[in-house]
Amino acid sequence: MDPVIIVGAGPVGLTLALALARQEVPSVVLDEGPGKDEPRLARTAVLREDTTALMERLTGVPVAEAGARWAGWRAMRRKQVMREVRFDAAREEGEDVTNPGGLTGPGSVRNPAPLHIPQHVLTNALRAALTGERLVKVVVDSRLDAIEQEPSGVTAHTRGPKGTWWRGSYLVGCDGQRSTVRKLEDIRFPGRTAVERHAVAALRAELPWDGKALLHRMPPWRTSGPSGGEVTGRPLPDGVWRLDWLLPPGKDLVTPEMLVARVRETLAGWTGGTTPPYELLDTGVHTVHHRLARRWRVGRVFLAGDAAHCLGTLGTHGLDEGLRDADNLAWKLAPAWHHGPHEALLDSYQAERRAAVAARLRAADQALPLLRGGGGLRAVVPGTARGHDALLMDGHLGQGAIGAPRTYADSPLAPRSLEGEVPVDTPRGAPVMDVRVTAEDGSFVQLRDRLGRGALLVVLIAPGTGVWDRKHWATAGIMPRLAAAVTALPYPAELLVAESYPGAAAHSVLLVRPDGHLVTALSGVRPAELYAAAEAALGGPVKAQAGATAEEAGAAAGSR
Repeated sequence: MDPVIIVGAGPVGLTLALALARQEVPSVVLDEGPGKDEPRLARTAVLREDTTALMERLTGVPVAEAGARWAGWRAMRRKQVMREVRFDAAREEGEDVTNPGGLTGPGSVRNPAPLHIPQHVLTNALRAALTGERLVKVVVDSRLDAIEQEPSGVTAHTRGPKGTWWRGSYLVGCDGQRSTVRKLEDIRFPGRTAVERHAVAALRAELPWDGKALLHRMPPWRTSGPSGGEVTGRPLPDGVWRLDWLLPPGKDLVTPEMLVARVRETLAGWTGGTTPPYELLDTGVHTVHHRLARRWRVGRVFLAGDAAHCLGTLGTHGLDEGLRDADNLAWKLAPAWHHGPHEALLDSYQAERRAAVAARLRAADQALPLLRGGGGLRAVVPGTARGHDALLMDGHLGQGAIGAPRTYADSPLAPRSLEGEVPVDTPRGAPVMDVRVTAEDGSFVQLRDRLGRGALLVVLIAPGTGVWDRKHWATAGIMPRLAAAVTALPYPAELLVAESYPGAAAHSVLLVRPDGHLVTALSGVRPAELYAAAEAALGGPVKAQAGATAEEAGAAAGSR
């Protein structure tokens, strides 16, 4: 079987290559550049807890240590603090997510800190993880200029010093906003250009925010620009800050003199009137576009990351969504590569990911006129200023209607109504929470550590098992019957046991996709329903690994 061709060696393309390799799928990464990334501290990304875990799982290194987890976020208007949020510290290994640090009462719910990291640091960690990876070949100085599809595969041609024809089973365009893959496949990319522009500076300075990010609207030292001006300050490691100033509409040139003036007046305003010492490290202009590709799949060709969507306003979560694209696509390409195409499963990539990004784009487009416009309801309705500040902050933090990642509740892979389904604190189709589980070898691991291996996860909630050796409970109670049901599933699956899971009763059984999204939670051992849910999660009937049907699976489990 030919390898998967990945066009583009940015974070999304490299993540996809590593994710496929973890599932024994080879790939060729076509890198237009020389294979090195210029350090740019003014180009950063904000990752949520689960995408940070994905990066650490794939790279094998503590990526979070190369970035900054914010202590909190503060929203200010003029001189007034409108809203303040405190984040939890990074989760300790084995920590109970329902009661971090032994907290009790309403404050015990976790609010994990996002990770703010320079993009080149993340890319370099991914490149380092690919060094010596036998299933991935990175080819530098190779620019794509032709694609030919056939029923049995796809052929790509590159020009440059190593220009040649490449034969692949599938091809994925991870080649950015100006994607050559998208253009060669004649895929429309409608949307809005230059929705917003921001002047950006990365600098080292001592600021009075103590590790907290800051959104400052209408600062008292500025009276011009949209809403009287807006500046965001986000800390990075080693005393470095990224500052973003919202620019007025138009294409006015951002000169070095203007940017330095913004830096000096902002630092002076935040520290009491005198500009403190600072070291300017990097500058840039961040132009925000809102675009969404009409199709994310054409035969054996797929799009991912910025090639499929541009989502950059109200925060820096565009890369986070691109990494979710790679994680979603990898586990669907793997069974197609190993066992032959399963069209419903491959089609679900576009259905799930395009719908999720489209919902965020719609929410942002609906909110922007309220947040940026003047007059109207904002001028006459009490409390709207505070509400709009909260809405804007949600967008920056990846929370609420604007910023939160979407679930796949309406996915074509969602199972039909199941008689034994029970609710838990994780909605159907949402990423599972990271609890400690016992693996089949008796070791204690985190649930997210078992993701991305090309297997479904079946998690039994069994209070008390954590204090007993596996040999005492693996053959007791409902375990033998559940183990038989898992063996009979139509796809490789791993059986795990957890002491608890938020909102789950004892003896609940959770079925989790290889990318960490919850398929269903069942009350007790229900082999036929577990089989049906697994079959649905794979896009319909597939060749059973154990040669069993749903009825045979139930019979086999019932006979144990």
